[in-house]
Amino acid sequence: MAVEQIKMPQLGESVTEGTISKWLVSVGDKVNKYDPLAEVMTDKVNAEVPSSFTGTIKELIAAEGETYAVGDIICTIEMEGTNEGEVTNIEKIERIAQVPEVSTPQQENKARYSPAVLKLSQEHSIDLSLVNGTGAGGRITRKDLLKMIESGNIPQTADKVEASVQPTMKQETVQESVSLKPHVSAPAPLIPVSTGDIEIPVTGIRKAIAANMLRSKHEAPHAWTMIEVDATNLVEYRNTMKDEFKKKEGFNLTFFAFFVKAVAQALKEYPQLNSMWAGEKIIQKKDINISIAVATDDALYVPVIKYADEKTIKGIAREIAELAVKVRTGKLKSEDMQGGTFTVNNTGSFGSVQSMGIINYPQAAILQVESIVKRPVVMNNGMIAVRDMVNLCMSLDHRVLDGLVCGRFLQRVKEILENTSKSTTSIY
Repeated sequence: MAVEQIKMPQLGESVTEGTISKWLVSVGDKVNKYDPLAEVMTDKVNAEVPSSFTGTIKELIAAEGETYAVGDIICTIEMEGTNEGEVTNIEKIERIAQVPEVSTPQQENKARYSPAVLKLSQEHSIDLSLVNGTGAGGRITRKDLLKMIESGNIPQTADKVEASVQPTMKQETVQESVSLKPHVSAPAPLIPVSTGDIEIPVTGIRKAIAANMLRSKHEAPHAWTMIEVDATNLVEYRNTMKDEFKKKEGFNLTFFAFFVKAVAQALKEYPQLNSMWAGEKIIQKKDINISIAVATDDALYVPVIKYADEKTIKGIAREIAELAVKVRTGKLKSEDMQGGTFTVNNTGSFGSVQSMGIINYPQAAILQVESIVKRPVVMNNGMIAVRDMVNLCMSLDHRVLDGLVCGRFLQRVKEILENTSKSTTSIY
């Protein structure tokens, strides 16, 4: 019988790894092609991994709760009705080409490492020749390296250590350079646990969120700015329309839909904000796809409103409602999370009035829409009036954006919102 491999799929652009949240099959189970095998979580989406073959589950290689790189083997299936001798040379070549194992020069073919192991070892300067593997035949697994990284006990050859410390450098300088090195995980702190304390395991989705936030803070130099908007006319307009709208359309006309529409319109006029850092170049995206943050009790998801600049306020309100339902019912698909170019976060929904968001990597900016509150404001005529005010707080990647263009962008968003009224703005 031929044995085929199921590998960790790529569940979205820029997704490089996934976490097995739950196996849906066991060893010995018979599966058909396209049957779901496992639930996988990434920093972008939850999805099921389907079987590519019909046969019997031979081995579950990946463990629940563990994270694996795209292309890592997660299980094997013994195909029905196929003998090993019947597999064609083309099939064998395809199987070998799917996930190549790479051997380093110093190994002289004595050991072979998976791409995920090599990537981790390079990121954390781990000398693989000094690592004892726990995999089959003593092979080094990704889990072996992750445990080593978490403990902080990373072996390096003496010549590598000596080369990394120049004799002319002061010890303080060496320590500082090490502490600033990106993607180096510090040892887990030893926190004493007392009677009554509760230990909460870190779920796969929480690990994915943490990894993406850490990457964003490490790689993108964050700057922050805020602008104050008088939303009195907008509030009056929406409040006069909301009941009729809900009765007619079947979903809510939220304030957030007005803000997303204003941002999409301003992005057309200031496309620099709709950009991403790509190393030697900046990619200015043509499509305006607004990512919105939707929270559950234990996780945060960022689905995308595609072509937001081409949609009406009604259309945006419909998508916000539909995406929120998908998140909270577990029906969000991979394609719902892809292609975002700028993020708008409705922090005001829980009463926040000022906050600094972490950029949704690799985007260049995130805008926090805070709570609309009534405050006394000095008007142009010198009189004091009670107005509905809202703060818009924006974090930006200072490699891509400067204060001037961001200030102009926010001023334009402010202008659009402050001029939103029944006489000037159509919902449909």
